[in-house]
Amino acid sequence: MMSGPEFLHLATTVSLGLLTLAFLLAVYRIAAGPSLADRVLALDMLVAVVIGYIGVIALRTGFMLYLDIAIALGLVGFLSTVAFARFILQRWQISQAAEEQSRPEARR
Repeated sequence: MMSGPEFLHLATTVSLGLLTLAFLLAVYRIAAGPSLADRVLALDMLVAVVIGYIGVIALRTGFMLYLDIAIALGLVGFLSTVAFARFILQRWQISQAAEEQSRPEARR
């Protein structure tokens, strides 16, 4: 039967492996796209994976100051996602306005 430290080591090793897989899939989605919104969502996922890495490393080392770093990264990640979403919305609105101007007057 496994003791507590052995189980914790095994659990953190498995967690790091799964987080690595999630990291690679998120990087693939950033590179492949196909749209800007997909890339922004993948960047948000990447931030979440890095926060997971930091949490697992904090558990493995016992140095809980890493959790403060994870919280700060979560706040920065959230704000960057909101900023990207506003950028996408503004870009969409500009393209809609340009499309309306190029359309012939069919409403009359």
